[in-house]
Amino acid sequence: MNKELEFAKKLEEIKALAKEQGNMVTQEQVLNAFEALELSGDQMQMVYDYLLQSKIGIGQHLDPEDFLTEKEQDYLEEYLAEIEGLADVSEGEKEAITLSAMAGDADAQRRLTEIYLKEVPEIAKLYAGQGVFLEDLIGEGNVALTIGVSMLGSQETAEEALGMLGKMIMDAMEMHVQENADAKKIDARVAEKVNLVADKAKELSEELRRNVTIQELMEESGLSEKTIRDAIRMSGYKIEGIDAAGE
Repeated sequence: MNKELEFAKKLEEIKALAKEQGNMVTQEQVLNAFEALELSGDQMQMVYDYLLQSKIGIGQHLDPEDFLTEKEQDYLEEYLAEIEGLADVSEGEKEAITLSAMAGDADAQRRLTEIYLKEVPEIAKLYAGQGVFLEDLIGEGNVALTIGVSMLGSQETAEEALGMLGKMIMDAMEMHVQENADAKKIDARVAEKVNLVADKAKELSEELRRNVTIQELMEESGLSEKTIRDAIRMSGYKIEGIDAAGE
């Protein structure tokens, strides 16, 4: 395995470890993870910076609310105020309700959902600052919660059932964050393609002092017909300097 792949693998391993430890790793754990790669001081600092940007604390837990925007803080306050009337339960009551939910009791499943409505925003805060609005994270978590409470019968103990429920909520939020990141990458690639074709079209049309045909743009820029037509379509047919109907 080359050094770049090994580095990426170690990053994923340390992130997985941090998740198990409540989004925190020690400096010693980070150093041990990358020891074999013999990174320089600057490279290790880049690792620490990356982990902090991923909301992973080094040696201490970060305060998730530090990453909330003012708008998200306002939403969180409103959300918590709406569910404030839901009564708290003791750990013993929670276990009893969970066991009944596992047995298929609809009332217990509804009660367990209410209990976890207060847990979901706490979990959502762990994913704050990653390009997804807190409201959307809570929404995804609540959907997973609603589905999850009816699936607990596959577990053997209340502890396992609650662990499964928490994992389903976290997985739903992580998937939403990843889907959002993937969408942004696609948007960036689309913008890059549109800008490239637009720049080439402007340059050639200014040189010829008229709109250019797709064929002319292909010959002068080296871009394929598909690339040009895709860019025209993705721009909403707003690229200037091209006679899209001309050949």
